[in-house]
Amino acid sequence: MDLQTLLTISITVTTFAVVIQAGILVALYLSVRKSSERMEALATEVKTKVLPTAETAQAMLIELRPKIENVVENLSESTTLARSQMQRLDATVSDVVDRARLQVIRADELLSRTMDRVEEATDMVHKTVVSPVRQFSGLIQGVTAGMEFLLGARRRRAREGVPQDEMFI
Repeated sequence: MDLQTLLTISITVTTFAVVIQAGILVALYLSVRKSSERMEALATEVKTKVLPTAETAQAMLIELRPKIENVVENLSESTTLARSQMQRLDATVSDVVDRARLQVIRADELLSRTMDRVEEATDMVHKTVVSPVRQFSGLIQGVTAGMEFLLGARRRRAREGVPQDEMFI
């Protein structure tokens, strides 16, 4: 191989590489141009459809902002008021529960004292009334038994005077 042929081959290969690169650049240019046109169409569509909606939404937000702030402020005041009312209610309920507990304790003590006094009164009635009544009843029974015995002796004597066989006719 000769130098001339080597030079021709290298120039041919270089020319072929440059032509391929030019083709790639042209294809790249056309692709970018096509993408650019799509992007411009998309940007135009966004400008015509989305931006008016966004501007309307922004105008609504600007218009509603004072109302929203008022609602938030009212909600904050309401929660503060509700919290203070719940604290007052808790204090009141705690007070009522404490008072009820004290009243239950007092009622229990009163009932216990009353039951103790009833027991004491029962014992006292038993000692002062029932025991003497029993003793008196025993005494009356003794006297009655004695009287029956004495009267029974007279009856026996009266019966002994009449034989029993004669009683039957």
